[in-house]
Amino acid sequence: MSLPPQRSELTSQLAVAALGAGVVTTLAVAQGQSPLTALSITLFSAIAAVAVGQVL
Repeated sequence: MSLPPQRSELTSQLAVAALGAGVVTTLAVAQGQSPLTALSITLFSAIAAVAVGQVL
């Protein structure tokens, strides 16, 4: 059985996922999407990526 991930590991995973989603979000905002919508998509994507990473 594996050990639960440490807080710093989760934080770094979330940061990397948010940076990746932020690149796509920046392009969407440049095309005219609402910044608030773009930020909510980025946040959801980052959390989903970390959740999937923890399951796998």
